[in-house]
Amino acid sequence: MKKLLFILFINFCSLQIFAQNFEEYKEKAEQGDAEAQFHLGICYAQGKGVPADYLKAAEWFGKAAKQGIIEAQYQIGYCYKNGIGVSIDLSQAILWYTKAAVQGYANAQNSLGTCYQHGIGVPKDMQKAVEWYSRAVEQGDAVAQFNLGACYFNGIGVPINREKAIQLWEKSAEQGFSEAQCSLGNCYMLGESVPQDFVKAIELLTKSVEQGNTRAYELVGVYHGLLEMWRKLSAEQKK
Repeated sequence: MKKLLFILFINFCSLQIFAQNFEEYKEKAEQGDAEAQFHLGICYAQGKGVPADYLKAAEWFGKAAKQGIIEAQYQIGYCYKNGIGVSIDLSQAILWYTKAAVQGYANAQNSLGTCYQHGIGVPKDMQKAVEWYSRAVEQGDAVAQFNLGACYFNGIGVPINREKAIQLWEKSAEQGFSEAQCSLGNCYMLGESVPQDFVKAIELLTKSVEQGNTRAYELVGVYHGLLEMWRKLSAEQKK
């Protein structure tokens, strides 16, 4: 009971803090403070201290972006790409992703790489995709590590280099990125470009499943059945 009351008290305090922060951000944002505009956008996007409102989130991200806040430039780019609080406008998405990417913002660099890889708002260009993924990887971005690894694994925009692909996926998986855990687990299960290791494979796939990765869930089901068959056959052969 005491623990429950403590949790409720903490939640109440958190709500009070968010509400106070929101009012402070709002006052400063309306006076033109760029950082406050960005934080106000976050409040509206995440419903912190105020009901979630994507229209207002995009509005404040846009204002902060125009004043040079890199994180806001990425966020408004994301809004334009996915139609969050604004109509989808891929040219605007690329514009804002590029502004943030050239200033070294890793999320924007990775997102720009994805746009070039799949031809989203720009002509498909695998060399540019690899270039932007690589820039984000230099900053340790887990998603970019996976994406660049996939390029090396499949020879997309670069010569096939499975060793480098595995190294990148290892780094991404260590940071908890579920797609990397899934792909790496699959490699260990099949012994593809790594020594076959069922224990490590299941461990990685399980971690991916715990994050809701449906592909990993399907693979665990398939491999569990195959491993059971393999164990039974091995046991019979030893008799």
